[in-house]
This record gives sequence, C-alpha cells and structure tokens, in this order.
Amino acid sequence: MKTMDSEIANADICRVCRSESVLDRPLFHPCICTGSIKWIHQECLVQWMRYSRKEYCELCGYRFSFTPIYSPDMPRRLPLKDLAGGLLSSIATAVKYWFHYTLVATAWLGIVPLTACRIYRALFAGTIDAILTLPFEMLSTENLASDIFQGCFVVTCTLFAFAGLVWLREQILHGGGPDWLQRDNIVPPGEDAPRLLVNIPEEMVENAAENNIQEPEEAAVAPEPEENQDQPDEGDGNVGEDNNWIPMEWDRAAEEITWERLLGLDGSLMFLEHIFWVISLNTLFILIFAYSPYHMGLMTLSIFKMRETASTSHFEGLLTTLIGYCSVGIWFVVLHRIAAWLGFIKAKRVLGLCYVVVKVSMLSVVEIGIIPLVCGWWLDICSLAMFDATLKDRESSFSSAPGTSIFIHWLIGMVYVYYFASFILLLREILRPGVLWFLRNFNDPDFSPIQEMIHLPILEHIRKLLISAVIFGSAVLLMLWLPIRILKLLLPSFLPYTVSLNNDTQVNELSLELLLLQVILPALLEQSHTRIWLKGLVRNWCRVVAWILNIHSYLLGDNDGKQTREEEPNGNGQAANPPEAGAGLGAVHQALFMMEPPTGFQPYDRPSFFIARLIGLLIAVCISLVASSLIALTLPVWLGECHGDLVSWCSTSAP
Repeated sequence: MKTMDSEIANADICRVCRSESVLDRPLFHPCICTGSIKWIHQECLVQWMRYSRKEYCELCGYRFSFTPIYSPDMPRRLPLKDLAGGLLSSIATAVKYWFHYTLVATAWLGIVPLTACRIYRALFAGTIDAILTLPFEMLSTENLASDIFQGCFVVTCTLFAFAGLVWLREQILHGGGPDWLQRDNIVPPGEDAPRLLVNIPEEMVENAAENNIQEPEEAAVAPEPEENQDQPDEGDGNVGEDNNWIPMEWDRAAEEITWERLLGLDGSLMFLEHIFWVISLNTLFILIFAYSPYHMGLMTLSIFKMRETASTSHFEGLLTTLIGYCSVGIWFVVLHRIAAWLGFIKAKRVLGLCYVVVKVSMLSVVEIGIIPLVCGWWLDICSLAMFDATLKDRESSFSSAPGTSIFIHWLIGMVYVYYFASFILLLREILRPGVLWFLRNFNDPDFSPIQEMIHLPILEHIRKLLISAVIFGSAVLLMLWLPIRILKLLLPSFLPYTVSLNNDTQVNELSLELLLLQVILPALLEQSHTRIWLKGLVRNWCRVVAWILNIHSYLLGDNDGKQTREEEPNGNGQAANPPEAGAGLGAVHQALFMMEPPTGFQPYDRPSFFIARLIGLLIAVCISLVASSLIALTLPVWLGECHGDLVSWCSTSAP
C-alpha cells in the first residue's frame, strides 16, 4: 500500500487539470520551471493562454513557442489538387469574413441610426398615421444619408444618457442619497429593522454602551442595490440562499462578454440579438427621456398660455423639453409627498430617486450649458464697443446661424470660466489658507460636485448659481466693459479695433476672441516661466497692498514666502497638484461658494478697523483689475502701431 502511494505521489501530473499523461494527451514542459509544476497538457496550455491572454509563463516568465510537427508520410511537394483546394478554401473564408464584416458595418452604422432617427421622427410627429406607416418608412431610401447622420446623433445622446444614469447610480450607492431620502429609510418603531451586510461585533456595541457613546442622529448609509430591495423578505433561509453565488461564475460571464462578441467582430451572429436590444432600449430611452418631457413641456406651456412665445424661438424643441423636465421634477416632488402621506414606502423611495435623477440632470445642463453660454453672451455684449458693433449686428448673425452663434458663445464662456478657476487656484498658492474660504478648492480630494448636487437642496443650488453668475459678470465688467469706457473717454481715436486680412475682408470679432482665448493665452500659460512670473507679480502686489493696509497677517499669513508641501513645485516649476482638466468647467458653478471654513484654516492677527481695511482691499482689487486690463488692451496695440509706423517710415525713406 505504501509502495502504491509513493508511485502515485511521484507520477507526473498536469499543473492545470491535475491529470496524468495518457497516450493521446502527453505531458510537455514548455517553460524553464522545475519540479512537478513544469508538466502541462498542450490543450490545457492553449486554453490557459486563451483566457489569460498571456504568451509567457506566469511563474518563470519564459515565453512559449510552438513548432509545427509534420507527419512522417508528408510528401515533399504538395499536390496541385490540395493546393487548389486550400486556395479555394482561403478565398471562401475571405469572402465569408467580408460578408460578415459588411453585415456588421451595415447593421451598426446603418440600421441602428436609421431606425433611431425614423422612430424619433414618427414619435414626435404626434399622429397615428406616422406610427402606423413606420414599418414602410424603415424601408424607404429617401434622405438616407441625412437620416443616418441624425440617427447617429440620437444614438450618441441615448448612450450618454444611459452611461450617465449608470454613473449616477454608482454615485448614489457610494455616497448615499440626500438626507430627506435617507430619512425615508428609517424603520418606524415596532418594525423589524433590516439587517446590514456588515456584521458589527458585540464587543464594540458593549464598549459603546459602557462608554456612553451616542449614535449620530442621521447616518448617510449607502442604499442597497435596487435588485435586493425589490425582492420581498421571505425569511432568513431564502435570503441566505440568494446570497450563495459563486464569484468565479460571474467572472467567467464577464470574460465571455467582450467587445468583439458584442459588436460581432468574433465571426458569430450573436450581434444580431444585440442589435435588437440596442434598438429596443433606444426606443425606450426616446420615449422616457425625450417624448414624455417634450409633451409635458407642451402641456405646461399651454396651461400658462406661452406656447406661441416658445414656438417663435429658434430652439422650440430644446426649450420645451427643458420646461418639461422642470415640470416632471415638480410632479415627482408632489407624488413623493402624496406617497409619504399614504404610507407607500417603496413608491416614495422610487419617486425620490426619480426626482434626484431629474435634479442632477437639470443642474448639469445649467452648469455646463447655460452658465457658460450666458458668460459668453455677456463677454460679447461688454466688448461690442471695442469692435464698433451693435446688438443688432449680433441679432442678425444669430438669426442667420443660431446654432453656430450659440456654440461659439458657449465655447468662449467655457474657456473664460476655466481661466477664472485657474486664476483662483493660483491665488490659493499665494494667499493664506482661509482667505478664500468662500471659494471651493477644486484640488480638494473630497470635493465631488455630483455628490453636492445629490445632497444639497435645490434652493441652495440656485443661490450658489446666482452668486457665481454675479461674480463672473462683475469680473467681466471690471476687466472689459469699464476699461473700454475709460479708453473711449481718454483716447477716443484709439478704439475700435479693426482687424483686416490682405484682401481687406474684416475678420469676425468672435474669431478674434476665440484666437485670444484658445491660442494666445494657452501658449503663454503652458510656459512654466510665464506662470512663475505671474505668480511672483501677484505675490508682490499682495505684499504691497498688505503693507499699505496693515493686513499682512490676514492676507499672506505669518509664513509668507515659505511654501507648504502642497505648494512645492515639481521639476517643471508647476504646482505639485495641478487642477484636473474639467475642474474649472462644470464644477466651478455649482459649488463656487461654500459658507464653512476649510480644514486648512490658519489664524491671523486682526488689526483695528478691520472691516474698513477689507473694503479698502476690495477697492484695490477693482482698481488693479481695471489698470491691468487697460495695459493689456493698449500696450500690445500701441507697440504694433509703432512697429508698423517704423516699417512704413523705413520703406518710404529707402532710396
């Protein structure tokens, strides 16, 4: 018996399937591993390489190599029949793949966007005939290219909406819902509290009771997934059975669903099922997120007798849809109150989550779309005198191309907001921590604009958006409108600017603003020396103003000139924690003002007449902004005119 056990222990086995070598499945050692782990079947190795997507051993790192082994009776020359058969087989395989990939491209780039566009058009036609004739419209070849292009836009919007919903769900699961929604989950007295997934040891509970540790009044507990909440409680045994899942099976399912199989690039026809689900989900998203809000907006406009006013605008559909979303949000609030009054717990929670989705969506549209657009319009209005333009000129350009005009103004406003946020981050590196306590730090790792959209009430968001708009508008007045008025008063012949090309065609003023904001300023700010010079200039200005007003301890702190660890520059001379690319775009509007001091607040010496000194500081900031804008508006143009006069004088005086 001992001899048999020793023979089994000394037998060579495969390190994957733990089987011995047989006649049709011999063992190989394809790497430089030693011992019993060096043996493996060829089929096991190929399967492991297919799933791991590695061509080398995970233990020794040796790269596998395969050598074809031919049969001993293989002829020295291939017969012409076998050669022709192989060639025909290769051609048939190529034709098969060509047809398959053509079908894949036609389905994803033709059928999906075409059906999305025509379903969208049939639904918004508002007639039964359009819906009944939809199958015949699908087969129509009229306006095929334009419908496919519009359908690609519809599908893209649908995908973004679906990805946004999934991401918002993850945010709610991670950080919890708003306080009023969390209070809905509190179990009334006398009912059994739901058991959490995390088991708290009894020792901790006893120690907390002995030390008289009080529990927090409201705890932001992340809600469980909706799949678990929708299942009824059927006892402890059923709950335990539902939780008995094998992680390996889920991992294998995730590995099997790849982009190649999803799109049909693996050669199978499973992508036809995916096409059907994409078209169905796209139709469902159009019904829920476009059709229903649009008709809700039409109903709201009809109630307030503003439908004719909205129809005269160039963007009737977008405006009506936004109004519909606002109406849907209000209805969700009303239905949530009714469900709470009637005691419908699940309906109350679902309506609350729907309201959170609508609120976050509308706030995102306002922050990323409307606020930059208003800033761009305000910049253009304040700079009209600089280019000798009027509001009628802007109105005529908007009427001729409304979409292009809105996009250009939105882009200008977005770039302006980004530079505003970048300058605030530069000020944080100079001023004492706590001076800008009312401005949110975008480099704060705990800062999450989506979480604040979820948790803060809507009135707080509106207040912050209004304050942000006032700050942005005041900065434009100080840096653009007021300097232009001063130049008009002191140097009437200096303005307006006239920029012309060689063919005497005047360049659009908005193109000049885009050139300044998108080309010149980024080229200057990308240079580390320019940022260092600007930072030194602002620091010296702060020192002078602090010395004049005797607020050095308040403005710069007691450690002026000493960089903290967060402000230490890296090898390129830039801050160690630079702002993210999108930190100043959507996030700057929603949480610009925070009314609580930060954690890095440093104490300071408060001099006498402190409020008067702060008013003097604000006046100095306004005067400095106006003076710097005057220099930026006059000095480059004056140098250019002097250079032009010098060149013309040299050309006329030359023999």
